[in-house]
Amino acid sequence: MKVAVVGYPNVGKSSLVNRLAGSREAVVHERPGITRDRKELAAEWNGRAFTLIDTGGVDLEDRDEMAASIQEQARAARADADAVVLVVDARAGRRPGDEELADLLRRGDVPTIVAANKADGPGDVPLAADFHRLGLGEPVAVSALHGLGTGDLLDRVTAALPPEPEGPARDEDAVRLAVVGRPNVGKSSLVNRVLGRDRVIVSQRAGTTRDAIDERIEVDGRGVVLIDTAGIRRQSKVAAAGDGVEYYTTLRSRRAAERADVAIVVCDAVDGVTSQDMRIAELAMTSGCATLLVLNKWDLAPPDHELEHERAKVTAKLRLRPRVMTVSAKTGRNVERVLAEALALADRRRGRIPTPELNRFVADVVAARQPPQKQGKRLKLLYMAQTGDRPPRFSVQINSRALIARDWAYYFENRLRERYRLEGVPLIVDFVERRQRRSERGARSRSA
Repeated sequence: MKVAVVGYPNVGKSSLVNRLAGSREAVVHERPGITRDRKELAAEWNGRAFTLIDTGGVDLEDRDEMAASIQEQARAARADADAVVLVVDARAGRRPGDEELADLLRRGDVPTIVAANKADGPGDVPLAADFHRLGLGEPVAVSALHGLGTGDLLDRVTAALPPEPEGPARDEDAVRLAVVGRPNVGKSSLVNRVLGRDRVIVSQRAGTTRDAIDERIEVDGRGVVLIDTAGIRRQSKVAAAGDGVEYYTTLRSRRAAERADVAIVVCDAVDGVTSQDMRIAELAMTSGCATLLVLNKWDLAPPDHELEHERAKVTAKLRLRPRVMTVSAKTGRNVERVLAEALALADRRRGRIPTPELNRFVADVVAARQPPQKQGKRLKLLYMAQTGDRPPRFSVQINSRALIARDWAYYFENRLRERYRLEGVPLIVDFVERRQRRSERGARSRSA
């Protein structure tokens, strides 16, 4: 069940959504027009689960291209919703924009509740009565800031929703793919191409996307959640701008990577893989998700641009050695291949390798390159097993940790990636020193 939250710009829709959902996911700022795409957040009230859709402010008189895109996203949210909450500003009173939106909503057959926000004290509650004239029933006075009246609003919302349909429970084990990268490299265009529709706003203006937008799809019967994120700028530029919005949008992009199985790092093929792209890939990998680099706009790249050069650069700079692929969100070239590779990466990140297979791997590694030795004593690898997943974790029993050399440990890790196609997948290898067996200690003490 979905509930669309719509209203005039700067009436507090995102603040109210955060309050109702009990989160801080939607970006909130005193400047109007911060929310652009529609963002979905899970909510629950009295045992009833539903999804809140936060939308951009709708000013029907604004003819700007960006405003038109925001209006279209708000209309799409309304069409997709089972109920609508029209948020108005109790203190500002009725405005022409409220009247126009109410007229639009009255023509539809979706139940609508009017939430008179910014009623932050008892003296503001009577102000909600003015919105009876919108013709959408009795308004509910609420305060997103203090939480006043939100329980009454949630009661009205859940009562307006149709009964829960009978059927299988929603698959909570969906693969989560976060699309991250610098501003204006084509992240939203790639998401729209995968979805086959204009789900997120695309503009030549950098920084269009502000929230991390989740969209659920099915690929060959598997549940997939695509997460479109705001462009991640250099930390120095964010600090220099002194923009709180920029800071919080970047923070949400990082959190999107933390909850993803795979991060698709989108780069501009014209620029090649830049140092900032490398930093974003490192950020994704340290969050624990698998990583894939994608050179978008490959159709615009210079003829002499070599993919192997970009791959070699990534291999030399990034320890996890993620794969580099090319794509064109505009033409659709290689989009299906990128999606298939991302899903395969998620499977390898979640998978487990049988212990006998790992110990055969250990024997092959030792045969190919002798472990290091110190003062005549050589490192021995006794046993290997996988102890965790998401990301994969392995335990290797050895005779002495003092014999481990860093370059040999890197060699071991790289061979492990090559053997099981774990390029771009964070993994942990614990070298555990095996204690002497009691029988061995006893035999030595008796001989002494």
